[in-house]
Amino acid sequence: MAGRRPWKSSFCPAFRPRERDEVTAPAKQRDGTGIRLVLADVDGTLVTREKVLTERAIRAVRSLRDRGIRFAITSGRPPKGMEMLIGPLEIDTPIAGFNGGLMVNPDFSVVQSLTLSPDCVKKTTALMHRAGVDVWIYRGNEWIVPDISHPHVARERWTVKFDPVVRDDIDSLTDGVVKITGVSDDADLMKNLEAEAQKTLGKNASAALSQPYYLDVTHPDANKGGVVRTLSRLLDIPAGQIATLGDQPNDISMFRVSGLSIAMGQAGEAVRAQASHVSDSCEDEGFAKGIERYVLGEDQ
Repeated sequence: MAGRRPWKSSFCPAFRPRERDEVTAPAKQRDGTGIRLVLADVDGTLVTREKVLTERAIRAVRSLRDRGIRFAITSGRPPKGMEMLIGPLEIDTPIAGFNGGLMVNPDFSVVQSLTLSPDCVKKTTALMHRAGVDVWIYRGNEWIVPDISHPHVARERWTVKFDPVVRDDIDSLTDGVVKITGVSDDADLMKNLEAEAQKTLGKNASAALSQPYYLDVTHPDANKGGVVRTLSRLLDIPAGQIATLGDQPNDISMFRVSGLSIAMGQAGEAVRAQASHVSDSCEDEGFAKGIERYVLGEDQ
């Protein structure tokens, strides 16, 4: 990215979270007229379940660029876990990791970092322990787990392409925490835990399922709706001219504040109901088809 000036951050960690009624949602639209930026979730949207970035997806992003439409990505992953996408997609916009908790430029210089308060970290880890789920801690690009043999650790290592730090004193880590993830394969338990975390933490944190087996807890401004607003400010593009794509409950917040939204076909009913359009599954080129049909207006 030689020759590009990094985005400057004026973010203050003590910034007061905006209340929902302070944010005016843009008028929704049914076609891609006027869209200047596309923001995509990664897992289950941009890539398949096996984390494959298809050639058709790459061509779709290239077609956006040919039309003068910029492209950005956001994920519950750490920014480092999206590094493999920067080259193939020629990404030149800020990358929003941890659902916006840590935003970096393509050269990984920090744009914005939103950390949880130590008290919120303690409450969250205690809540997750009571529920009997594993707890992962993220600080900067550091991923910390209690045991490398626990469920989903190996899969996550393969996904993000770097290893976690193993610590048996994970509950003592309360400073500089960007994200806490609760992990369990009990889908009903995780849905109940999501609701309990939202009730317990209130305005002090954002808690949402990023996968049926991952509950992500981040700073209250670290949600994908916040990512839309931040990119709107940094890139000087009104939210109404931003299209968003996703498949999980934590994508709903960006659907609500963007001008055009596209849910993947495998998304749950609650997610699909919040989108302007529903594309095919991520296993059937749902990302590329959504871009082609609803942003570029191409016939299939």
